[in-house]
Amino acid sequence: MQRIEEKLKILADAAKYDVSCSSSGSTRKNRDGIGDASASGICHTYTEDGRCVSLLKILLTNHCIYDCAFCVSRKSNDVKRAAFTVEEVVDLTMNFYRRNYIEGLFLSSGIFKNADFTMERMLRIVKKLRQEERYNGYIHLKTIPGASEEMVKEAGLYVDRMSINLELPTEAGLKLVAPEKDHESVRKPLAFVNEQMKSFKEEKKLIKHTPIFVPAGQSTQMVIGATPENDFEIMQVANDFYKNYNLKRVYYSGYIPINNGNSLLPQIGSAPPLVRENRLYQTDWLLRFYGFQLDEILNPQHIHLDLDIDPKLSWALRNPHFFPVDVNAADFNAIIRIPGIGRQSALKIIQARKFGRLHAYQLQKIGIAYNRAKYFLRCADSPFMLGHPSMEYVRIAILNAGNQKSRQQVSAGQLTLF
Repeated sequence: MQRIEEKLKILADAAKYDVSCSSSGSTRKNRDGIGDASASGICHTYTEDGRCVSLLKILLTNHCIYDCAFCVSRKSNDVKRAAFTVEEVVDLTMNFYRRNYIEGLFLSSGIFKNADFTMERMLRIVKKLRQEERYNGYIHLKTIPGASEEMVKEAGLYVDRMSINLELPTEAGLKLVAPEKDHESVRKPLAFVNEQMKSFKEEKKLIKHTPIFVPAGQSTQMVIGATPENDFEIMQVANDFYKNYNLKRVYYSGYIPINNGNSLLPQIGSAPPLVRENRLYQTDWLLRFYGFQLDEILNPQHIHLDLDIDPKLSWALRNPHFFPVDVNAADFNAIIRIPGIGRQSALKIIQARKFGRLHAYQLQKIGIAYNRAKYFLRCADSPFMLGHPSMEYVRIAILNAGNQKSRQQVSAGQLTLF
């Protein structure tokens, strides 16, 4: 028997490559038990209101019947294998929670024997936590592709969020490096859980004590950079999943080569290209919270994101006819399209202008990135017109300002060292 500490080290380390562990959005309250999901290895994630939440993030097992080329737990990979029992996961979760190490559990697993065999054990864990331990804290459960709908539905009554990894953005890419898998096995459970969430919400309107079902919604994750999809293809898939399955989040995980000399996979250095991953998240944010349509940011004529600048600035430079935006007259939706102004700053601008016309110094006090935004806005004392500088001039000026700031930060850091 492996010691529990050794198992924890192996299975927590194997779980670190799954980034879809957000803990936002749950409404599960503490009812005469332990923990409160709505107040919510050990990983840190952030809720929608900015709180940092610690989760015990582990695999039930890293044994797997599949041989996905990009996965550390693939059956052909020469790594230490381990598996928790149901009781061990329950005891770990409760002991860590009582010691105030964690506020929730993120449970995933490799697939041993078959999907139902694995899902049944994960279901037993969450039921034991809720029913026997009276644990009301946050639980995020990874659905096993191919598991029966009956078990998925029952699990949804005990967890706060469910997710299932899309793995690669396109079916062609998935077949290239994981020929045993397909996207349909992901779409089907996502659609099923989405329909069940709608059904339980409708039932709640009629029957007050209807149990809650996956109150924090669903998410998925894609590995980026392992196969040759462009940014437009990736965001088309994400956009489709948001619309069709009402997902809370799509996560983009930069490909990390792990003990792999497979000729089908890119052999990059030890660090993934995080800038591209960041640009995809920024694009995702614009689609979900800033009112942008996908074809405004990416389209068949513009299939790659600019790695040097963020996607909102890139859009602004390609659409000079939209600017300058008068912050003293424009509506909220126009103001949030100004590079350097976020949603909170836009709300502050709309509130502040009720008391008089806003000047440049006031905008800076509000907290906008004025050195970037000034090229795209008009205020009481800076009627800046884009007809004067070219968009290429604006791009270079913003990049140079950013580089200069970086150099100053480095210099300041060096001074403090000596």
